[in-house]
Amino acid sequence: MEEMLSKLLEAARADAGLRARLLASREAADPLSDFCAKASAAGCPITVGELVAVGEAYGANLLKSVNGGAEYPMEGWDDAYEMFLAALL
Repeated sequence: MEEMLSKLLEAARADAGLRARLLASREAADPLSDFCAKASAAGCPITVGELVAVGEAYGANLLKSVNGGAEYPMEGWDDAYEMFLAALL
């Protein structure tokens, strides 16, 4: 899943139209579904469940690390959609 998001990020950085469409998903009635539909149309099939799961897995891995793990959840770091958009801006 991380590879798919990386591929999509590279494509969006190279294609201003794709970048604009992905950023416009923030204004949709259902931003995650809209984002996933646009990502899939761009050749990066992503489902809402996968997007949520990758964020939750990342947040959980931060907390369970033995050496240097966070003692508390870092707010927003488990939101893969918002983190993707932040990287795109």
